[in-house]
Amino acid sequence: MSVCVRRIYEPPEADDGLRVLVDRLWPRGVSKDAARVDEWPKALTPSNELRTWFHGPEGSFEGFRHRYETELAAPEAAGLLDGLRESVREGRVTLLTASRTPEQSHASVLAELVRD
Repeated sequence: MSVCVRRIYEPPEADDGLRVLVDRLWPRGVSKDAARVDEWPKALTPSNELRTWFHGPEGSFEGFRHRYETELAAPEAAGLLDGLRESVREGRVTLLTASRTPEQSHASVLAELVRD
């Protein structure tokens, strides 16, 4: 049982397992063939409003984390999160993001939640 976070701009690796894109928008400059994405659950991604707040002058990572976890409690997102947890129990899962700082992004929050 393992989950990792990687930038989608890194080439796929043989041990990535299930590759899940966790960004709302498709990353620029990456072809769908080259990305080898297995799943793209858009309802697990932060809302546009939350992303705008986070990247604005008042946004903080801790505030973002709290608000994002609240969004993930919505029925559709919660169901997808449960499915992602099940995938992690079955084998390796790689969460893919275009974020320049994956360790300070929604992908890291998701990784922590599915490890619990």
